[in-house]
Amino acid sequence: MTTKQAHDDARVQAIVFFQLAIFVSDWILGGRNIARIRFCLLIFKTRTFNVFVAFTADHDRIKICPALEDIIHADADALISSLVFSGTIKKTGRNTTDFIVTPKGKNSRIVIGGDCLDKGPSNLHLLRTLHALIQVKKNTIILAGNHDLRLYMGLSSMLQKHNPGAKHFFVRMGKKVIPLLKEVYNEYLIGSQEALNPPSEEQCRKRLFPSKQWHKTFKKSTRNTLHADVMQREVNNIQKKWEHFESLCYQQGLSLSMAYLAAKKCQALFLQPEGEFYWFFNKMQLIYRDKSFLFTHAGLDDEIAAIIQQAGIKKVNRIYKKLIRNDLCHFYYGVFANMLRTKYRQYDPVLTQKGVKRLHRMGIHAIVHGHVSQTDGQSISLRSGLLHFECDITLDKNSRTRAGLSGYGAGVTTITPKGIVKGISTDAPYIKIFQPE
Repeated sequence: MTTKQAHDDARVQAIVFFQLAIFVSDWILGGRNIARIRFCLLIFKTRTFNVFVAFTADHDRIKICPALEDIIHADADALISSLVFSGTIKKTGRNTTDFIVTPKGKNSRIVIGGDCLDKGPSNLHLLRTLHALIQVKKNTIILAGNHDLRLYMGLSSMLQKHNPGAKHFFVRMGKKVIPLLKEVYNEYLIGSQEALNPPSEEQCRKRLFPSKQWHKTFKKSTRNTLHADVMQREVNNIQKKWEHFESLCYQQGLSLSMAYLAAKKCQALFLQPEGEFYWFFNKMQLIYRDKSFLFTHAGLDDEIAAIIQQAGIKKVNRIYKKLIRNDLCHFYYGVFANMLRTKYRQYDPVLTQKGVKRLHRMGIHAIVHGHVSQTDGQSISLRSGLLHFECDITLDKNSRTRAGLSGYGAGVTTITPKGIVKGISTDAPYIKIFQPE
């Protein structure tokens, strides 16, 4: 090693340990007792892919931790690169579905952290690759992401004629759903009888868009869950998406009739038991716990912490399933959906020491989540005394191009049964290790 290399390594390690010192200092200033806890952050130089995977273990049955992949965003190559890098699978051919599970993979649990859809090169390719993984790793966990449930709510709202207050969820999907509609139309509908005899554009508008009086019904159905200013902001947002949806479809080469036919086909694919992708939403859950680690897509607040303490993880997931099937408005504008969208902004529901104490009494001391995109690998934050492992490293090709990131997206976050967390990303030149002792 040259003198310059040694100096550079020392400088990077000094920065990392300095950041850790601030982290511990903040904890002390916040009044938390850390007398029985020591932190060790080790840095190793590496050359890796750029993917995120997190592992967690069932201590009674699993010797090696599982993997959490977040955020995939319709990029099958990023999913497979991540899993290869985590050591859970081994490639056997050129296709993304050509792989076998390794011995390490058999002793691990894989947790998919949500947002499997939108942004990336191919939703259908990603879903088929993910299904191939689930066929050989049946204990894989899929967490709900806001992009995933946006599709579910949009498709479901077309079926809920008895619930006009939810009719806006289709146009609420906005431009992000159009690439999926185009994929589905091109693969399933070109040359079909439906495509040769489509409904008129006016008929499609009536079937897809809410009525002119929709906002009145919406305000009435959400008056007990939304503040007036939030309600009006949502109405304005829907109106804007509604006005631009048709033109955005045309820009992607779809008429409104084509978009409608594709949406109907998506209903058959995703919502009908015989559909090719029915398993996707059926297997999805809102939250997952492994010992002291809690996994969710975005984060928590005091109200959901109280519900988790009172009801438990299994019941929270059952309530989530019931809500999305029966009351889309109550779900999306209620407390549960905050776990899909919070970024701990000023206007987001708050997580205070009161909520964190509830989690601590349950033995939960860390949350692993995504949703906030990182461009230099995983990071750690401390919010009201609760550790947050922030693991949304930008994976899909399209998002990486927009963010100015080079190379393939791949990353791994592993959590061992002893609670050692390792974050690996191609956008960070070092492996980041968090080790409680």
